[in-house]
Amino acid sequence: MKRVLLTGASGFIGRQAIAPLLEQGYEVHGVSTVAQTRPHVQWHQADLFDMQQSDALMQKIRPTHLLHFAWYAVPGKYWTAPENRRWVEASTALLQAFQHVGGQRVVMAGTCAEYDWNFGQCDEQTTPLQPATLYGQCKHELQTALSAYAGQAGFSNAWGRIFSLYGPHEYPSRLVASVILALLRGETAKCSEGSVIRDYLHVADVASAFVALLDSEVQGAVNIGAGHGVALKDVVDRIGMKMGRPDLIRRGALPTPASEPSLLVANTVRLQGTGWVPHHTLDSGLDDTIAWWRSQHAAGLHA
Repeated sequence: MKRVLLTGASGFIGRQAIAPLLEQGYEVHGVSTVAQTRPHVQWHQADLFDMQQSDALMQKIRPTHLLHFAWYAVPGKYWTAPENRRWVEASTALLQAFQHVGGQRVVMAGTCAEYDWNFGQCDEQTTPLQPATLYGQCKHELQTALSAYAGQAGFSNAWGRIFSLYGPHEYPSRLVASVILALLRGETAKCSEGSVIRDYLHVADVASAFVALLDSEVQGAVNIGAGHGVALKDVVDRIGMKMGRPDLIRRGALPTPASEPSLLVANTVRLQGTGWVPHHTLDSGLDDTIAWWRSQHAAGLHA
């Protein structure tokens, strides 16, 4: 029996990983700081910052696999938040506990912020790792720890570097969600000029890519992205057209931060080696996301 401990199971990506994990035959154990219910998932309430709780959780579940998404991710704050350091410590303790119960494979979530953004096109083998933020530095520190523990304990491991994503349950202040919500309210959607190019992937496809990686024998860093770029102005313009309110899009109303690279796109050859293929195109993914936010807006949520 493949038994997986899924951290961040109620989060943006984690909740989307449950269905593909079940489809691949995993016994899914989700962990959250608050009580959760979902069919076919065994939920555990624990504070992963408490090492005793982490160890007790591992001893209770004794997972064969670990899929680790839990991290601090509040927009505008996570780049420099001290919680990044705490998550390195908590995640390392989780690895130690996993090692003690004889776990077989670990996949953890990294970030494109580990790369030197001056290179634009990011390849796992050739692009230098030079994180410019505390968030990127801490993620890379964790990957180093993961490789070391895996080497000592003999379990296999992979590290998924996430690029840009969007979809249901996203923070309302992030780009795609904020534009959709503004248009739903009949308000002006203020955006930057939008010439920068990003690699956007629907969150359900991000989650299924991680599950494919977990179920594979691929080792080391793997980029998680669409493998091609789109200008942000094209993303917001598509949203405006799909929602019938292109008149409310105000590109250039906000400045483009000086720290933003003009190009940030993933080489996805290693990911494709797992056999994974995305379910959504950008158009179908935006349609799905708009429909979800419409339902939330109609119910008076995220107002």
